[in-house]
Amino acid sequence: MLQSGGVSRDHALSIGPKLGFALLHGSIVVVCAWIAFGGVTLSDPKRAQILVLVAALYFARHLITLFILLKRNVAWSEVLGLSAFMAVFEIGFTLLGGGAFSGQLIPFGGLDIIAVTLILVGSWLNTWSELQRWKWKKHSSSKGRAYTLGLFSHSMHINYFGDTVMFSGWAMLTHSLVAFVIPLVMTVGFVFYHIPALDTYLLQRYGAEFKTYSEKTAKFIPYLY
Repeated sequence: MLQSGGVSRDHALSIGPKLGFALLHGSIVVVCAWIAFGGVTLSDPKRAQILVLVAALYFARHLITLFILLKRNVAWSEVLGLSAFMAVFEIGFTLLGGGAFSGQLIPFGGLDIIAVTLILVGSWLNTWSELQRWKWKKHSSSKGRAYTLGLFSHSMHINYFGDTVMFSGWAMLTHSLVAFVIPLVMTVGFVFYHIPALDTYLLQRYGAEFKTYSEKTAKFIPYLY
């Protein structure tokens, strides 16, 4: 089995694990909604409810990834591990933003507008870049070639960068510094683990074409790094 970055790169339908992943993630969003809409006493329920909408947006993106974009094998260990991680931050963000621990009600202001903008821009960067690549790969002329166009022409891992932007906005919307642990952990994981492993795999698969692309394109943050 071919692996990089802790996941299998072999192609497989993985219908069972994907359905299980969708069900688990959907259940987490339902728990968040239960918390925000009266299941737990919160000092700021409206903020918690907006955070549930963000979780629902992320769930919708996840469904697109699972059933349209993702062609590789998905193992049950990956499903369970990532589902546990999602439960921690989605439920955690809802509780933190809802004031379950602080007891505060924070009026919406300029910082929240920035947060929502980051959420939307980050979601677009991730999902649209993936859809561009998916559409390109459907052409027979693309077989055996590295995708270097669209949003991926600005960053080799623009999809990862998009999630960092999105999760930074999501954490900002909670108005809790504790929430920023999540985008920080994700960024460190991308930069020091997933990206190096994936680059090694892509270099082996696409050779000189990928090497040329990597030499002239930012690795993570467009035009900077």
